[in-house]
Amino acid sequence: MSDEKTPETAKETPVWRPSVAPVRAMVTADSRPRLPRHVVLRHDPARDRWLILVPERVLIPEPTAVVLLQEADGKRTVSEIAAHLAQTYAADPAVIEADAIEMFQDMSDRGFLTLVAEG
Repeated sequence: MSDEKTPETAKETPVWRPSVAPVRAMVTADSRPRLPRHVVLRHDPARDRWLILVPERVLIPEPTAVVLLQEADGKRTVSEIAAHLAQTYAADPAVIEADAIEMFQDMSDRGFLTLVAEG
């Protein structure tokens, strides 16, 4: 008798099985957000509004989101962005930072924002 597996005794092996659970990127005050290559922030002059273009989707951001996304260059931290906007708009930097973290986290969770590693 042979030890080879026959079709009757062979177990099916899954073609793909994740080796680890997906990890959620957490946005903090020290995060450096930027739009990934597949996401574009563009102004539509015909309709006079901003659009976020992603594959097979078009999103219409609120004005506050546009300002935050324009600042998200991957070089500055969320805290630095909030401080700059607080100075520009004479607002509380802690409030701007909290709102920015919430918005950036939502976009990151959807795959529309990347966090750049420091270095």
